Amino acid sequence: MAKDILNVGGFTIIKRIGTGARSTIYMATDEQDKTNVALKRVIFERPEDSRIFEQTETEYKVARRIDHPYVRKCYKLKKIRNMFKVKELLLSMELFEGKTLEEGPTLSLVDVLLVFRMVATGLNSMHQHGFVHCDIKPNNILMGKSGAIKIIDLGQSCKIGTTKQRIQGTPDYIAPEQVRRKPLGPKTDIFNLGATMYWALTGKSVPTLIPKKDSFGLAVPQPRRAPHELKKRIPLGISKLVMDCVEDNPVERPRNMMTVISRLDLMIHSIFGGKIKTNKNASNNN
Repeated sequence: MAKDILNVGGFTIIKRIGTGARSTIYMATDEQDKTNVALKRVIFERPEDSRIFEQTETEYKVARRIDHPYVRKCYKLKKIRNMFKVKELLLSMELFEGKTLEEGPTLSLVDVLLVFRMVATGLNSMHQHGFVHCDIKPNNILMGKSGAIKIIDLGQSCKIGTTKQRIQGTPDYIAPEQVRRKPLGPKTDIFNLGATMYWALTGKSVPTLIPKKDSFGLAVPQPRRAPHELKKRIPLGISKLVMDCVEDNPVERPRNMMTVISRLDLMIHSIFGGKIKTNKNASNNN
């Protein structure tokens, strides 16, 4: 198999670096300009793969409209045909060495706030360009060793105000308006972001409109407990921000992503300010 895909569509495969929904991600060299890229390869094998093809094309089109350091760039989309039908898609993307939040190490409270401030900034850029990500979750945030991040997988992204024909999203992070197939907007990303922060802070998923089911397939009711109720070390202000983000009614969530960023800034500064005061007091006592 490795020999079969060593060279494909003008790219030389170096190694496999990940897998996605019906896709494989490789580190590859673009033979045209000799740059290393992340290459997503999607092969059409069954009728339902048409959705993955649609999402890959969407990712390319949306990413080409966004130019932000926290959103992964897409460079080329190649369609490989067989008997006049597209049988394979190759999407070359920015190569970023990192692990998803789900795969990576446990973060400190300050690191969580810093990471999600970057994510919120990247999402705000998408909103300014008229798009919503619609699938923020731990697996769609890459974090490098230096602490830099990339928002990835824009396959479910859409223009602000879009009403989708089918439910799209990840059950543990999906917003109510996604489940109810209502118009989607920046507050959809705010809910997804809040649900992802909830997981990062507590290790648990916030209950959404897609309930957990038991072995008999029956919905298991889950109480919605604030992060500080699950982890006593979490400051009340941070806990409140998360719960504000995951309000069922979009009107009750923060007004926009800049509001989320401002509230994160206040908490980051208060934590660092407390450390500075503590250090000064220690110095004065010496």
